[in-house]
Amino acid sequence: MERHSSDAGWIEVITGSMFSGKSEELIRRLRRAQIARQKVQIFKPAIDERYSMSHIVSHSEMKIDSDLVGSAGEILAIVDVDTDVIGIDEGQFFDSDLVRVANQLADQGKRVVIAGLDMDYLGRPFEPMPQLLAIAEDITKTRAICMCCGNPATYTQRLIHRKERVVVGAAGAYEARCRECFDPHLSASLEELEVQTGGVVSP
Repeated sequence: MERHSSDAGWIEVITGSMFSGKSEELIRRLRRAQIARQKVQIFKPAIDERYSMSHIVSHSEMKIDSDLVGSAGEILAIVDVDTDVIGIDEGQFFDSDLVRVANQLADQGKRVVIAGLDMDYLGRPFEPMPQLLAIAEDITKTRAICMCCGNPATYTQRLIHRKERVVVGAAGAYEARCRECFDPHLSASLEELEVQTGGVVSP
């Protein structure tokens, strides 16, 4: 997204299913800002320890330095006055205060770039991403490839029998699916099958 005024802040949201390139696109934009010699600060939620404690890492192994934070409110305390661009990954893992934090940073004249899942494993809007989409000046919806049929995918299929909404995982626990191949009840079906068989069942 191109802007000409150095005084105006704004919010960009990159959203879509897992394996759709959200983190790659976030990293690409932040690297371009660094090349332009803008001061960039990058954050990710402490819950996300899949690949690195000190980097945002994409599924394709692109990475960029970042800081871990326990809540959205911590970001305001850490951001420097002279920072130009703020990157935030895995927005869906933050509390609802992320909306206020993003607005406040944009009001201070900063460019705020947030990446995150738009839907959970049941295909429901994944807060606070819907609220961020509503206030963002720029929205990019990324799509993956359905692992069943090869069509464009916008859903995240959970392959393990867990009922919690937030279960951090990657390949093996989740895969991208199109609308036709997506089954929001698969996780519950796997749990029922395991109870019936008395053992761990693979999908």
